[in-house]
Amino acid sequence: MTNIVQLNVPSPTPPVKARHAALMSCFAGQRRIGDDVFWLKENAELLNVLECSGAEVTEDALSAYEGFYANVERRIQFFPQYYRFLLSICLDLEDLGMRGDKGEALVHWAADQGFAEAELSDLQRFEARRLMLRRGRDPLAHDAGLEARLRRFISRAATFSMPNKKAAYELTHAVFYLSEYGRHDPGLDDGAKRALEFAGLLAFLEQNGDLLSEVCVAMRHAGMTPPNVWEDWLIRHTHRFTVEAGEHLGVHDDYHEFLVCNWFAALAGQEMFAKPVTPERMCFTRPGGVAGPLRELSECMFQLDDRSGDWAAMRPVVLDHLSDDAQVILSYAERSCDRFDAFFEGFARSHPVRVAQ
Repeated sequence: MTNIVQLNVPSPTPPVKARHAALMSCFAGQRRIGDDVFWLKENAELLNVLECSGAEVTEDALSAYEGFYANVERRIQFFPQYYRFLLSICLDLEDLGMRGDKGEALVHWAADQGFAEAELSDLQRFEARRLMLRRGRDPLAHDAGLEARLRRFISRAATFSMPNKKAAYELTHAVFYLSEYGRHDPGLDDGAKRALEFAGLLAFLEQNGDLLSEVCVAMRHAGMTPPNVWEDWLIRHTHRFTVEAGEHLGVHDDYHEFLVCNWFAALAGQEMFAKPVTPERMCFTRPGGVAGPLRELSECMFQLDDRSGDWAAMRPVVLDHLSDDAQVILSYAERSCDRFDAFFEGFARSHPVRVAQ
């Protein structure tokens, strides 16, 4: 037999540049409208992941944002309360290859308006500084203590040994900004590194792929090696996401977790967005599974009047109060981190409050 029939069967997963283009088209024009703050949030997050991971983006893919870029100065003038979103999108588009140099003018205008001075938190001020320094302007040059205050916050590891998602996400974002998204060593001290480990343990105990991805990305940006247990779980979790397309689908979905899980995957040497995506409206759904034992563990500890922070002493008591699934996940968490004992000491919150009678 000398005749060979070649079947050109298309791959269910498009090439990498096509996947990036499809995601950009979907987020730019198919999920929300451009004057919606959630449109700004979603597109700022997508473009940030693409830009800081060094994704390949074609000129055709960038064309999805031509309308936004053409009018970005009007938007920032009328919606100055969203200037960080608007600057982030504009700067990322230019750094991804969009033709134009509006970013520098917008940075100087925003700095002259004093927008960074109106921020309520040091983290927001630091983000504003980081954004504007991308075009050579420091809007808070006079605030010599800003970075020191941020480092003091992330170095208090005890903060991150108990459930507090707001604090945990602020920790990861602080490391993103301090490291310029992995472009240089953020110089974290031992307290901040311990804080990342504690935040990661809580995320793993909750089986929270969104937060755990951010923690692992932050650890890699800081030159740390995330535990294999966490990364192996995240890789499986990322592969199991469901992506659906269709005009009938809602957009109150798990898009952010999908983005950050794939961001983590890229840093871990995996293929990013390895799913059959399209330029249409898409809905991203996290995989189902066994709930993490964090709530069970917290309720167990709260009910124990004689609890202590000694994990060796408390381990048999705790395991006796947990379901079988919770015990398995807790055992993986325990083995994943050398500082689990120190984490548990803070998690137990065993120091009594003395109230005068």
